[in-house]
Amino acid sequence: MVTIEREGGESLPYEGVWRFTAPAVDVSVPQARHAVRDLLLRQGVPVADDVVQGLLLIVSELVTNAVRHAALLSPMLAVEVAVGAEWVRVSVEDNHPYRPTALETDHGRTGGRGLLLVREITREAGGACEVEHTTTGGKVIWAALPLKPAPHL
Repeated sequence: MVTIEREGGESLPYEGVWRFTAPAVDVSVPQARHAVRDLLLRQGVPVADDVVQGLLLIVSELVTNAVRHAALLSPMLAVEVAVGAEWVRVSVEDNHPYRPTALETDHGRTGGRGLLLVREITREAGGACEVEHTTTGGKVIWAALPLKPAPHL
């Protein structure tokens, strides 16, 4: 069962920070995606549909990476959703010390492009993403997107 907790005080009705933990197993990927989608709907976050789709793909990629690459040293992962007045940020944290880098596209490979995809979705939306170390020796990978899509020139 996924338990979502909200942190912080009140501002706009949809603003806040929610965090949940899940085991680092395959079934957590769709569960995390659905939990984030349901949270955004339940809170009434005024986020554009294409931003939601990009955000859910980012969540899927980040949780999949934690399941595939960190589960041995980090049997649990944490997903955090932070919503501000004009942006939404998702992050996935695990206790594995390896800090991944976005790989260049290799058309001969069928995998290994998750972080590259996350960076591209984030860039196209006008957002930001980063990999950071945690105080416990693990890592957190986050992506922040504006609630409204970036204007395309």
